[in-house]
Amino acid sequence: MPADACRVDPATPCHRSETRGRQVLRRLADTLLTLAVLVGLPAVAGEAASEAAPSELESRVKAMAKIRGAFSPSFSPDGERLAFVSDLSGLPQVWSVSASGGWPSLVTDLDDQVGGVGWSPTKDLLAFTVAPGGGLNQQIFLVKPDGSGLQRITAGGRETNFVAGWGREGERLYYTSSVADPAALDSYVFRLGEDEGRLLDASPGLQRTVDVSRDRRWAVIWRMASRSDSNLVLKDLETPARGGVEVLLTPHEGPGNFGGGYFSADGSSVYLISDQGRDLAALGRVRLTPTGQASGEDAPQSAPTAGAIEVLAERADAELENLVVSRDGSTALLEWNVAGRNEISFYDLASGEETLGPELPGDLVGGATFSPDGRRLAMVLSGANLPADIWVLERATGELTQVTHSAHPGIDLTSLVRPELVRYRAHDDLELSGWLYRPPGVEEPAPYVLSFHGGPEGQERPGFNSTYQALLGRGIGVFAPNVRGSSGFGKRFVNLDNGALRKNGVRDIESTAAYITGAGIADEEALGIMGGSYGGYMTMAGLAWYPETFAAGANLFGVVNFETFFENTEPWMAAVSTVEYGDPETQAEMLRDLSPIHAVDQVKAPTLVLHGANDTNVPVVEAEQVVESLEAREVPVRYVLFPDEGHGFRKIPNRITSTVAIVEWFDRYLNAGARTGGN
Repeated sequence: MPADACRVDPATPCHRSETRGRQVLRRLADTLLTLAVLVGLPAVAGEAASEAAPSELESRVKAMAKIRGAFSPSFSPDGERLAFVSDLSGLPQVWSVSASGGWPSLVTDLDDQVGGVGWSPTKDLLAFTVAPGGGLNQQIFLVKPDGSGLQRITAGGRETNFVAGWGREGERLYYTSSVADPAALDSYVFRLGEDEGRLLDASPGLQRTVDVSRDRRWAVIWRMASRSDSNLVLKDLETPARGGVEVLLTPHEGPGNFGGGYFSADGSSVYLISDQGRDLAALGRVRLTPTGQASGEDAPQSAPTAGAIEVLAERADAELENLVVSRDGSTALLEWNVAGRNEISFYDLASGEETLGPELPGDLVGGATFSPDGRRLAMVLSGANLPADIWVLERATGELTQVTHSAHPGIDLTSLVRPELVRYRAHDDLELSGWLYRPPGVEEPAPYVLSFHGGPEGQERPGFNSTYQALLGRGIGVFAPNVRGSSGFGKRFVNLDNGALRKNGVRDIESTAAYITGAGIADEEALGIMGGSYGGYMTMAGLAWYPETFAAGANLFGVVNFETFFENTEPWMAAVSTVEYGDPETQAEMLRDLSPIHAVDQVKAPTLVLHGANDTNVPVVEAEQVVESLEAREVPVRYVLFPDEGHGFRKIPNRITSTVAIVEWFDRYLNAGARTGGN
C-alpha cells in the first residue's frame, strides 16, 4: 500500500509495499543555513560547500549518514544472481551480484533515485522505478542486466506509478498508475513488444494486481477504498476493465484490511492476510468453487464462487505482516510483526504444517523473495545497530549468508544503542508502547526527545536511525512511542484515531510525556518533540496544545492544516484519507479543530521546520504556514528548505544537514538551559 509512513530519520522510506526505502545522496552547504537564520530567511540547501572545518558532531553525523544500505533483492531466472538497489555509489541505483556473494556490478547510473527493482522470471530484463526530484511521480523503466536497452514504459509526466510485479511467463509487467484518473491508482499491464500499458481494472481509490492465474484468465486485485478499508477481488481479465465480471473474496463490515492474495498451484484457492472477524491479522485461505461452463463445450468458465475465509495460521502475540509464496505454490513465508520486531516462519501449503524460521541477526525483515526453485530465500535484514543488507537463507540447512556488506567507515556498530521496549498507559487506561533509547553514561533524569512516526498508521520500529544515534551521542535520549492509530497492534488499535477520535491520539502525546518524566527517565525541563510527515503533525499538535510541556520541537515535512493538505496533496492521497482524517466536504469544522495551525499562537517552544520543495504528499505550504506564524510572534524558528528533495530527505548531504540541524537544535535548547536558553 502506498502510504504516508515517514519517521523522523531523513533516510527513512516514505512508502512501503513489499520493499522499503528509497535513499539518495548529495551535498548541501551549512553556511547557507547559518546565513538564513541570521537574516530570517528560509535556509536553502545548495551546491556550495562550507569552507569551515567540520565540527565533531558534523563529522560523526557524516560518518553515520554515509552508511550504505541495500534492499529490494530479486533473483535472476536461473537463481544465480540477485538484482538489488543500493546507494553504494552515492545515489540509490540498480546493482547485481552473485547470489552467493561477491563484488557487485552497477546496472544503472541515473541522476535520480531508484526505488525497487524486479527481475523478469524468464528473461534478462529488469523493471525498476525512478523518482524525479524525489517526488511521488515515479516512472517505470526496463533495462537489461548489463545496463543496456534502457526504456521508460510510463508516460513520464506528473502521474504516480508503482510496480506490482512480473507475470509468471515474464512477458507482462503489472503496475498501478494515476495517469487516467489523478484521484485513483488503477491497475495496468505492459506486455513486452507493445508501445504502452493496457488498463486492466479501474475503480475508486488505490489498487494493485497481486497475482494472475496460470491461464491468465483471472487476477487477484487488491483495492483500498480508504486507509482503514481494503478488499481483495477476483477479476475476470477477459471482461471490460471498468466494471466487468469480478468476485469479492473478502466481504466484511466496518474497518478491515487484507493483504497477499496468491493463487494456489492448482488455482482452486487464494491465500491471503486477513483480519476479518478478528483483531490480529492472520494467514487465511479462500476456496474457489467452479460454477461450470457458461454455454457450450468450448465456452469459457464462468466466475467461480468464493468460500468463507479459513484461518490457517495465527498468533496471539503478533500480526501477520507479509506473505510471500514460492513460485511453485508449495510454500508460504510468513513475516510476523511482534510489537515491531520481525520473526519468520514457513507454511507448507499442502500439509498445513508451519515451521519456525531461524533466529535472525537483525530485528527487521523486508523485501523477502524465494529463488526460482524455492530452495533459497533472499531478504533484507536490519536493526538499530545493523545497516540494511541482503542475506540469503538456505532453507534445507538454515545457513544464512550475508550477500551485500554495507560500508560503515568510522562507525563502530557495536557502539550504537539498541532500544528497549516499554509499555505504559494512556489517559483512558489504553496500553501504549514505545522504544526507549537511553544515552550511554548519562545520569537520569536526562534530556529526552519524543519522536513520533508518520502514517498515521505507521509503526515505530527498532531500525537504524542516524538522528537517534546522533542525539544519543550528545547525551540526549529518545523515546519513540506507538500511540493509538499505529499499525502492528491489531485492527481495533489502528482505528482508534480515525476522524474525531484523533483528539485522543493527540492526548497520547501528553500521556507519553507524563510517563517518561514521571518514571524519572526524562528531565521535565528538558523535553523535546519531533516527527516527520504525520509525526510532524503530532509535533505541532504537541507544541500547540501542550505548550508548557516541551522545551523545543522539530517538525519535518508535517501536516499542520487539513484544509490546505486536502487542497494540495496528490488527489489519490486525498481520496483515500477521508475516513482516516475526515471529509473536507462534510467535516470541515472538525478538521479545522484538529489542525494545529489554528492553535499555533499558543506555541512557545523554539521550533525547527524542515521540508522538501518537491514534496507532493505534504506540500511545502504546510511548512510555510508554521514559519510565517511563528515569525510573526517572534518565536524562535529555523526553516530549512531542500530544493532537491520530496517527501523525506534522501541525498547524503541533505541527510547530514538535516540531522546536524536537528541535533544542534535540541542540544542548544535541551542541554544548554532548556526553556531559559536564548535564540
